[in-house]
Amino acid sequence: MILTERCNKRALNHNAMIQVMEGQGEYSRDKSANDESKHSKVSKRISLEKLMDLKVDYAFKQLFGSEKNKEMTVIFLNAILQKTGRNLVRDISFENTELGGEYRDDKQSRLDLLVVTDADEWINIEIQFTNKYDMMKRSLYYWSKAYAHPLGKGMAYSELRPVIAINILNFSLFNETERFHSSYHLYDDESQAKLTNVMEFHFIEISKLMKDWKRDKLDPWNSVLARWLLLLGMVDHRNGKIYRDVYKELEVISMKDESLRKTFKNWEELSTTQEQRLIYDSRLKQIMDEEAFKRRMELQKQAIEQGEQKLEQGEQELEQGRQELERGKQELEQRKQELDQGKGELEQGKQELERGEQELEQGKQELDQGKQELEREKQELEQRKQAIAQEKQKVEQRKKEQQTATETEQKSKRTEQRFKEAEQKEKRAEQSTKVAIARNLLQNGMEMALVAESTGLTMAEVTDIQREAHE
Repeated sequence: MILTERCNKRALNHNAMIQVMEGQGEYSRDKSANDESKHSKVSKRISLEKLMDLKVDYAFKQLFGSEKNKEMTVIFLNAILQKTGRNLVRDISFENTELGGEYRDDKQSRLDLLVVTDADEWINIEIQFTNKYDMMKRSLYYWSKAYAHPLGKGMAYSELRPVIAINILNFSLFNETERFHSSYHLYDDESQAKLTNVMEFHFIEISKLMKDWKRDKLDPWNSVLARWLLLLGMVDHRNGKIYRDVYKELEVISMKDESLRKTFKNWEELSTTQEQRLIYDSRLKQIMDEEAFKRRMELQKQAIEQGEQKLEQGEQELEQGRQELERGKQELEQRKQELDQGKGELEQGKQELERGEQELEQGKQELDQGKQELEREKQELEQRKQAIAQEKQKVEQRKKEQQTATETEQKSKRTEQRFKEAEQKEKRAEQSTKVAIARNLLQNGMEMALVAESTGLTMAEVTDIQREAHE
């Protein structure tokens, strides 16, 4: 059920509407400064610091949402809507800003300003002093509430009227554009054909507007929109700033713009009314407290997130440290095993070395024994040589004594032959002994050169013995 009653419409001053269509002319602030001397200033009863910030929703609604200021609200709306080529608004009525849900638990919506034009178009004006985020979704939600609000039981969808959403923002919303005024509709992705005229969104970013003012890109003399938006941006209680140059410019323009002059007067009256001033100060404090609280919550959230990140990082580092410690333990255990294995191999090597030393000592003893045996055989051989020499002497003596005895000569030959055979036998025995000693020494690991030196054999003979042993 719509709990509203439209105010009686009345005709507005035609001049108030056609001011939107003022022609463009050359503009400079120097020109406006010269014009200032030609006009008396607007009577100013309070300092600029005492003026309410019109970007605060309460102040905006009191100035633009009252019946007595309807004329300037129409001018303000026409200045915005001329961007999209809509017909001039000639009259408006103010609607209840409470839009309830269809069911008991539905979310309630409180709009800043809701008006209906003489063309039966609904206009929702939202003024956002601080960035509460999700602005586009909020605007779509408010638009949907305003669009569906008039539809009652038994009504046809064709009875739904266009809804225009105007969002005036005291912050930057779109990073992709530097324009302070953006408008949006539903279009086909390829042909760009407009789907419907019942949906229209306007976003006005005051921060970008004031940047354009500082860059001398605005012409409030020929742009009614710039004129009225500068009025909103002139007092900035959020940052504690007053744009006196804007005031001076608008003051001169107001000498030619009666609606602007009336607005200045009504603005001052609004700002000096004690009851409304107290409500405004309370609302401003509430907004600033909410922003400060939100900022504290954001900082606290960031601190918590940073703490959680540090905690997570610490846990990861701790886990990494544990893994490295475990790897270190495994490596230490492996090294201990390798050390134990090395000790075992070292002990085994020592034992093999001791066995080798024992075998070498045994080989030396066998070599000494072989040398002794060789020495004995040499002595025996020498004795045999001596015996043979003696025998030779005897044979010689016999030869001398019996030179003609054939038998004696033959015996002497046989004796000489036996001597040669014994000598050869002695050499073979000596060689066999050397070979046996060399084979034994090689088997015990003695170097071939040392074996050759110890036995008197040549390296070739020692090499042949080594090869025979391997075969």
